[in-house]
Amino acid sequence: MRTFSRRLIALSVALPMALAAQASAPATPAAPPPGFDSYVQKVLAAFQVPGVAVAIVKDGRVVLAKGYGVRTLGKPEQVDSLTRFGIASNTKAFTATALAILVERGKLKWDEPVRTYLKDFAMYDPFVTREITVRDLLVHRSGLGLGAGDLLWWPASTYTRAEIAQRLRYIKPATSFRSAYAYDNVLYLVAGQLIEKISGQSWETFMSTELLNPLGMSHSSVRHADAASGGNVATTHAEVDGTVVAVPPMTSDNTNPAGGINAGAADIARWMITQLDSGRTPEGKRLWSPASARELWTGVTPMPIGGSVPALAPLRPSFNLYGLGFGVRDYRGVKMLSHTGGLPGYVSEILMLPDQKIGVAVFTNQESSAAFRSITLAVLDHYLGVKPAWDWLGAYTTLAAQQRTELASATTKETARDTTVRPTLPLPKYAGTYSDVWYGDVTVGSANGQLTMRFSHTPELTGVLEHQKGDAFIVRWKDRSLRADAVVTFDVKAGAVTRVRMVPTPGVDFSFDFQDLDLRPKRGGK
Repeated sequence: MRTFSRRLIALSVALPMALAAQASAPATPAAPPPGFDSYVQKVLAAFQVPGVAVAIVKDGRVVLAKGYGVRTLGKPEQVDSLTRFGIASNTKAFTATALAILVERGKLKWDEPVRTYLKDFAMYDPFVTREITVRDLLVHRSGLGLGAGDLLWWPASTYTRAEIAQRLRYIKPATSFRSAYAYDNVLYLVAGQLIEKISGQSWETFMSTELLNPLGMSHSSVRHADAASGGNVATTHAEVDGTVVAVPPMTSDNTNPAGGINAGAADIARWMITQLDSGRTPEGKRLWSPASARELWTGVTPMPIGGSVPALAPLRPSFNLYGLGFGVRDYRGVKMLSHTGGLPGYVSEILMLPDQKIGVAVFTNQESSAAFRSITLAVLDHYLGVKPAWDWLGAYTTLAAQQRTELASATTKETARDTTVRPTLPLPKYAGTYSDVWYGDVTVGSANGQLTMRFSHTPELTGVLEHQKGDAFIVRWKDRSLRADAVVTFDVKAGAVTRVRMVPTPGVDFSFDFQDLDLRPKRGGK
């Protein structure tokens, strides 16, 4: 997910003359890369993706807005330019842009403390509560750990958006304020609450009336629940136990401001054109100013630049930051705005090169980041004139196979059983209600020689505890589509459980932040 010129530079007389000469030259519309349709079909086959939507824009025009493959595995309905996909965290740029509109209207200030507008807002540290600003809500530098608090909303929970915001005050920080990057979703929920407070409208209404409708995104929607509404919607798929199958979509709306928008290729093309034209729609209507666009596109929080495998060498940036709802980095020496999105059965990517007026978006109905990357990067390379062509499909095919092997090895090691080391206590002694200060209650039950676990506010998190070694168990969730089993360890002292700790098994999505739970026996909770 993941130029910097913030001052105007005096221009020479020669530059306006050159621009005038360019303007008078006939414009040749850009075309998709040669053989693009065939290439996309190869990507679908390589990564077992039922369908994708692809949008390409250049120089203010739609080059391509098209669907490929099918909406549902085993059914004939085709993906087309209007088929809706959950765009997940690509929604964050919409929420940030909505705040920019309110800033322009004089309703907010980027660097004003959040408490100026939301009096009840609080973080764990009183200093952070006092100092955190509207800008800080968007740039992943609050001190929260990676994905902290996500269990409050995912899997679908009973907590409301307001209740989730209230519980932030109990989540301990992982780092000091503004010292490190760590991606979070929960502060975008607070940003949504801020939009509601200032505008007097729900986030969903404001997003529809002030952004989607003026943008002409008439086939898009603003709720996770719309993924199950029927009609021209891509079905969610994922690989479960080695086979790609349909999986239940995310339908809880408590985190819409962080990831609730559903859109297709034609509508997202309009979004990219408007972003690349600094807030002006394809019809010339201005929705936000170039000054706001510069705010949105300016990197704020430095993000790590790790090593890269040779096959992905062109992806290593010279700079890498997170701006306001956008990753801001360079690709082959060119400034790029980027973000990815992930939900059960949907993953996606939007990339834009502002100086070249190029944008590409790929939405998939299967959880293969290798698929969308193989397409988005090939498109960028085509318009940047990269020679010889880089084999992104080959690179990601090889990388996916390596990752599969490594994950299988790590999982085998992490979940290895040693039944010769028996539990310290009889199984019924582990049963009881345990409570975490930010999440709430988790119940361990005992019946018929077996332990079970149930998260009180998350109906899908119900499973069976399989003994691993000593006082360690693995919880196998009954809903196998979650793919989020966890190691559960009971701390035992003087014949009683004093604490329960959890860590995800290898390969589990970071939003299952089990490791942040500190579960303690609840008095009278058996």
